[in-house]
Amino acid sequence: MLPVEIRKEIISLINREVVPAMGCTEPVAVSLCTAKAVEILGSHPQSIKVRLSPNVLKNAMGVGIPGTGMIGLPIAVALGAIIGKSEYGLEVLKNTTPEAVAAGQKMIQEERIKVELKEGACDMLYIEVEALSTDDRAVAVISGSHTNFVSLKRNDEVLCDNTASLGTDGAGTSDIELTLQRVWDFATESPIEELSFILKARDLNKAVAEESLKGEWGHCLGRIISGDARNKVFGDTTFARMVSYTSAACDARMGGAKIPVMSNSGSGNQGIASTLPVVVYAEEAKVSEERLVRALVLSHLTVIYIKQSLGRLSALCGCVVASTGSSCGVTYLMGGGYNEIAMAVKNMVANLTGVICDGAKPSCSLKLASAVSTALFSAVMAMEHRCVTSLEGIVDDDVDKSIRNLTSIGSEGMQQTDKMILSIMTNK
Repeated sequence: MLPVEIRKEIISLINREVVPAMGCTEPVAVSLCTAKAVEILGSHPQSIKVRLSPNVLKNAMGVGIPGTGMIGLPIAVALGAIIGKSEYGLEVLKNTTPEAVAAGQKMIQEERIKVELKEGACDMLYIEVEALSTDDRAVAVISGSHTNFVSLKRNDEVLCDNTASLGTDGAGTSDIELTLQRVWDFATESPIEELSFILKARDLNKAVAEESLKGEWGHCLGRIISGDARNKVFGDTTFARMVSYTSAACDARMGGAKIPVMSNSGSGNQGIASTLPVVVYAEEAKVSEERLVRALVLSHLTVIYIKQSLGRLSALCGCVVASTGSSCGVTYLMGGGYNEIAMAVKNMVANLTGVICDGAKPSCSLKLASAVSTALFSAVMAMEHRCVTSLEGIVDDDVDKSIRNLTSIGSEGMQQTDKMILSIMTNK
């Protein structure tokens, strides 16, 4: 068993990265930054200027904003100014009302909100909001992670400047160093009472999936899979239910449902895809709650581990990372040990590497459905001791090196891809 101090550090890391969020985290983070700037200003702003890194802009352009029936950044900015409270973090918009939406639409119509790319070099995740009144000016900057304020100013007064103390996680502290073996040891050997908090992820993400299956959200992929298509094509299977629940939760989140999800590493979709396949498989297999808890911790911590070298935002779709986590969780529930988990990861790296992120949007549910399918294939292969070898592609004998090969492609190799994606999206 890992030493108690190491376990405490890992638990703290999970609690920082696995948090409730309402709506897509990029526009919500912009709302959060706006709320903070307006709070510093101390009055309702006459105008707001927002400057964003390309990756934040990409992920915020085409997604529904909770409680509005609208898409995109301007309404997210307006609501951050009107009803946003920074103390709510990524649930900053939970007090949205029809009256607030109407007031936000008025701000947009009066052209009081301007959104543009940040000039010059900046972090992949960078949000700068400048709120202006007749006599005063307030600026708030988030960088590194979705809730990490690195700079706060009111006129010429510097209220906060944390830019010099940013750590490897962008949040002012360095994450504990993980390996897949350490992730496995923590998830499978820690006292169960230290891990049970992860069940909140099950409760939130299952609730949003079940609500989505009743309504009209996004492309309704989850409902389609669980409807007539289930009987005619997929059958009434564990596989169909895993894909249906995961894509349904994504349908609701990307469609702007005013329901919180449990996110992972700043992404609600990553939280959904690292939770629901594991939960559904556990229910279908009727495993004990303890095994479910350990499987969920294994899944979520694997995602956090991979994101340590990939970064918050990249050209690589988060479904690749999240489904790798859930494949580990499902493999464990099937009775797999560390060797089988490592095989499942290698199978995932061989299959999904290169799936692009072209912004947050309703069609993300399609990618999550594909990723969950791959997660299950990889787990089943691993349990048969079938694993992609180091003679094939980017897979290495060392599973941690295989993961770094994946993240190097996503964070470095796909930079030009990222620029082309944004160019295509902004010139349509």
